[in-house]
Amino acid sequence: MATFAPVRTAFSPAIPQNFAELGISQNLVLDLVLRRMVIEGNCTLASLGRSLRLAVPIIDIAFKHMRQQQLVEVKGMSGNDYNFTLSGAGKQMANERFQVSQYAGACPVSIKEYGAAVRAQSAKVSVDRSVLRNAFSDLIVSDHMLDQLGPAIISQSSIFIYGPTGNGKTSLAERMLRVYKDAILIPYAVEVDNQIISLFDPVVHQPLDNDETDVDPRWVVCKRPCILVGGELVPSMLELRLDESSSIYAAPLQMKANNGILLIDDFGRQLMSPRDLLNRWIVPLDRRVDYLTLRYGVKFQIPFETMVVFSTNLEPSDLADEAFLRRIQNKILVEAVDAPAFDQIFDRVVKSRHIDTEPDSAEYLRKLCLRQGRTELRACYPADICTILTSIGRYEGRGPVMSKSELERATALYFAKG
Repeated sequence: MATFAPVRTAFSPAIPQNFAELGISQNLVLDLVLRRMVIEGNCTLASLGRSLRLAVPIIDIAFKHMRQQQLVEVKGMSGNDYNFTLSGAGKQMANERFQVSQYAGACPVSIKEYGAAVRAQSAKVSVDRSVLRNAFSDLIVSDHMLDQLGPAIISQSSIFIYGPTGNGKTSLAERMLRVYKDAILIPYAVEVDNQIISLFDPVVHQPLDNDETDVDPRWVVCKRPCILVGGELVPSMLELRLDESSSIYAAPLQMKANNGILLIDDFGRQLMSPRDLLNRWIVPLDRRVDYLTLRYGVKFQIPFETMVVFSTNLEPSDLADEAFLRRIQNKILVEAVDAPAFDQIFDRVVKSRHIDTEPDSAEYLRKLCLRQGRTELRACYPADICTILTSIGRYEGRGPVMSKSELERATALYFAKG
């Protein structure tokens, strides 16, 4: 895991030592212990505590209750700890509890505690042009663009980035995460009405090394998330998804993105229509709360503390009506690049790829890119053309060559004839 400083977070829950401090029902914990014991077989109080992310005193309370009910059999001692397994009655009860849910991981936190944690960890950033210049140092970005991004990031409200394709809208959005210098806590799971919602997702959440030993282990120290979703977005991804086989709910995208960034890339080209998406999020964007529903109709509220970034090469007026666009207060146009910026991008790309160039290579590539009725230079052209030159070289058993003839060859492959 990556090291990230500072690790101390705005929300720092102490390790619960009893059920009152734990915030969830004793019956739910007993069910977790039963299911976990089926998986582990021979157990100790300490091993169950590690698996369920609970303090030993809480496991001990559950163990004593189960022992009174003759659900466990003590096999001996491991030092000062009991070594025990499920009895016949315990196995029968555990199998019954598996029919209700198969969740046997880290003990969840209550929805109330989760809501308080998200609000306590809402992002507060202070940036200026120099900070942003450093955050976007691997891109060619004008001061004018930085001066638009700065206030938008400080506001932590939604952002609409639009303009012609290939000019770095997605790259800009992804790098906004660099302005955050803190860490947050994300729970493994959340409990609502005795139902389990799996929240921590190692695919999108990046855990950090953490030396703190006094923080509730049901929470994971992570970087603020940046979740990107494109054309694959469908309505079900914005709602709780129940796995019928395990009876475990998976958190929706916006819940996983809380306290971070949710980037809707190529907005307007999703399987989900723009109108449906915008109607779904009018209330969350306006009031910073969202509402989710369990399978049997129980509705509950979660914070909507994510900065939603819409990136599109379509006209905003073609995607949303005025009422919705009013709720997206920051609208940033990413225009086609001019010749000096194009040359800077070209120079950076060829140096990073160790490609030798002729003195007028950038100028010649610009001319080739503006042939056949094309009127704009795109930021993506230098990298894309260099990739083709590299592929040509590999095909012919040599390194990439950037001569005028090779540039003509590469651009002929790249651009469709009008």
